[in-house]
Amino acid sequence: MTMKLALFLLRSALLLFACTLQINAIAAGLQQIKQRGQLVVGVSYIIPTHVAGAKYRTAEGFANPVAEDLAQGLGVKLLTVKVTPQNRQQLLAQGKVDLLLLNLTQADAGTFGSHARLLPTRYLAHPKLIMRSDTDIKRLPQLRGRSICVAQGGAYVGAVAASYGAVEKVYKAPADVLLALRTGACDAAVQDDAVLNGMLDLPEWKKFSASLPLNRPAATLSFVIRPADIELGAYLQQLSKTWDRSAYWAGNRKKWIANVAFEVYLDQNVPDCH
Repeated sequence: MTMKLALFLLRSALLLFACTLQINAIAAGLQQIKQRGQLVVGVSYIIPTHVAGAKYRTAEGFANPVAEDLAQGLGVKLLTVKVTPQNRQQLLAQGKVDLLLLNLTQADAGTFGSHARLLPTRYLAHPKLIMRSDTDIKRLPQLRGRSICVAQGGAYVGAVAASYGAVEKVYKAPADVLLALRTGACDAAVQDDAVLNGMLDLPEWKKFSASLPLNRPAATLSFVIRPADIELGAYLQQLSKTWDRSAYWAGNRKKWIANVAFEVYLDQNVPDCH
């Protein structure tokens, strides 16, 4: 055996060994999470830290509370990292996050290909546009030039208003959006139908039941993991089954509706306009 051949074989063996170690490190995701005592979740929106004395606001979406419940179940602390459609796959592949927790449409899900494994939860939502029952907006083209209010960090920021030529107003939280609708600062508001349908069942929201169907796809809250994280995937699947058999999702929606309705009630110091 020549010296060059021996060096080549040695380098190949070392490279194979390094790759094996890397794969094993990635695949050991669940154990690593427990050992470090921290779960790192990539989300599209990070809830701002509550400042003492400020009004409490229920945040947009369910990704953050679900991540908190996941971390609590694992007995570890939670760290959320903001991700974008441009960097989320890279951060996941590089191990900068343990998993992603995102609202994904069918088109969004298709962008991951074979580089990630998607585990959808039972939380499925369509965008719902609501207005006062006595609104003069009867067709979608009539939204042009009118105001549509959405919550910061939500899936509908920049999308729904642009589609119909409306003027978008972005508020800090869902309660601020709905308060603006009630007081006449907005002609319409857009949120998940999974929570708005329940909100409209409340007596104080009966006169805001006007709605128009939006031609926008539904989105499913989904875990996204690396294909090699088999143990983590099995854990998430089992957890999802447990949640599905319980009142977990119904409880989350009920809590959201009650909290947001109460936040609006506390702040509405003027009567409904019009």
